[in-house]
Amino acid sequence: MTSNIKPKTPAKEAPTEPFKRAVGVCVRAIAGKGDIEVAFAAERPGLAANKVRLPEPPRRLNEREAAIVRGHADSIALRLACHDPAVHRKLVPGGQQARAVFEAIEQARVEAIGSRRMGGVKKNLAAMLDDRFHRGKYDEISDRADAPIEDAIAMLVRERLTGELPPATARKLVDLWRPLIEERAGRNLDRLERVLTDQRRFGDVVHDLLDCLDMGEDRSSQSEEEEGEQGEDENRSDESGRDGETSDSDDSERMSLEEAEASAEEMPDAAADAIEAPAADMADDAEMGDSETAAEPWRPKHSRNEPRGPDYRPFTGKYDEVVGAENLCDPEELDRLRGYLDKQLSHLQGVVARLANRLQRLLLAQQSRAWEFDLEEGLLDPARLSRVIVDPLHPLSFKREKDTDFRDTVVALLLDNSGSMRGRPITVAATCADILARTLERCGVKVEILGFTTRAWKGGQSREAWLAQGKPANPGRLNDLRHIIYKSADAPWRRARKNLGLMMREGLLKENIDGEALDWAHKRLLARSETRKILMMISDGAPVDDSTLSVNPGNYLERHLRWVIEDIETRSPVELIAIGIGHDVTRYYRRAVTLVDAEELGGVMTEKLAELFEEKSPEPPQRPVRPRRLNA
Repeated sequence: MTSNIKPKTPAKEAPTEPFKRAVGVCVRAIAGKGDIEVAFAAERPGLAANKVRLPEPPRRLNEREAAIVRGHADSIALRLACHDPAVHRKLVPGGQQARAVFEAIEQARVEAIGSRRMGGVKKNLAAMLDDRFHRGKYDEISDRADAPIEDAIAMLVRERLTGELPPATARKLVDLWRPLIEERAGRNLDRLERVLTDQRRFGDVVHDLLDCLDMGEDRSSQSEEEEGEQGEDENRSDESGRDGETSDSDDSERMSLEEAEASAEEMPDAAADAIEAPAADMADDAEMGDSETAAEPWRPKHSRNEPRGPDYRPFTGKYDEVVGAENLCDPEELDRLRGYLDKQLSHLQGVVARLANRLQRLLLAQQSRAWEFDLEEGLLDPARLSRVIVDPLHPLSFKREKDTDFRDTVVALLLDNSGSMRGRPITVAATCADILARTLERCGVKVEILGFTTRAWKGGQSREAWLAQGKPANPGRLNDLRHIIYKSADAPWRRARKNLGLMMREGLLKENIDGEALDWAHKRLLARSETRKILMMISDGAPVDDSTLSVNPGNYLERHLRWVIEDIETRSPVELIAIGIGHDVTRYYRRAVTLVDAEELGGVMTEKLAELFEEKSPEPPQRPVRPRRLNA
């Protein structure tokens, strides 16, 4: 007797699955770690704990796209194989820009080690770099202010260590900075190849390079601590001993990479192709694995006895700008960047949307009509006319609708657009702001989305003007502010939504001068006619501008920020709340919350707004808001 039940046919796997398995095998082989989990998603590549995240390959995979995915994989694997996070923590500088340069050079070092020893990896990394600079439109850059110096230095280091010229898409970027860097730090660039495989000595040379570029810092105290730990004899060992250590390091790293190549030879053909075929470079180092080990940037200490705000001033405000996002790039690029933002965070949108719907239900519940009854005037209450019929002497009953607290409200979201927000934090912040703006607009609450950064690294035209005047002492703020309006309160969300894609643009995020940005957003709210005004600051750290802090007291920017915060919290009708991403902001703001992971941002934003709307509007301040002027 035959059965009518047909055996189940195995599900047909996606055409990219063999490729994904091969790439995963290669990552584990090159990294020398068999327990690494490799996942593919429509996000920027990165490394968190023991999980590698790679871009999702298209279903119809061509050779170039395969090379780009392999390049990201090779870059992360080499970071795992050739990078010591403990050494990196001790060497990384504190300044924001110096740290960005140091991180970029370290990534160039580990990639150079792989490129020099494996030809396929070299091709893969080249393809990835070319794709990265092409997406960022680096070939259209014509001004140093828009050209990140860390990327230019990384390409020059790569050129020194591998002999490879920068990708065609990065040539303009490198050419803008090459004369200055070669003139000041060319000798230090030449020294890097001799210490390529010794991360500690390589880092020391990078610090010398930073000194030549006026980005260095005093490392004497750090050196003394290391001497105390390692002993005087070890620190003063002769050059031959250090050479011996280098040769040992060379041998160990060479063995690990040779073992990776041998493992690749034993793999299936598809896996072997993943190592030997073309690929590309990896995402910004901020997206990579040192997130759990990176040192906290140096922040100035605060003394309560110091003078606060009145002595703060810009050297010149001539080059500052307040600009709409649509004016910083053409409409076609804005459309492309918005599409990139939507693609990168398609999975996060559902989570934040659910939280936003919860907030919307809360607001709509408050918006439902509430009435006061049995009044002597107002609207006639027909439900109580029966009383008059029963007792003609009973007076008529009237009713009146109660006002809801949140209808006459405006919310301003002020987003930190500094370089340290690059990668996941700024992408999550943009998406959360977008979804919350749409949600609040549905409920009749007006929303303004603002961003703040600077026009240039290390001062820009303000610093050049200061130099031209002979470097007067205590010049004040020495950088060109850029305050960006992504969405004004009166603009509908539908018309402004694509402006948020600007945050994905390479080269936009630079330094952060929080005090003046907060003051600017606060004054915009004060000019609004709404009864209730809420200002939400989203930042990942204290104010940092290397140009200003290098010629003023170390707490100059932080002191002004504290003064602005105190002025708003004690004298203004604006309700101020702050959210810190990876940085404790509770020491600045009375009402604040600190997040460890940017993924929590959407939930915290909706939660805090819900708390505010559940509260009654605060009473207006006893004293009028005191106007403030910055000294010219």
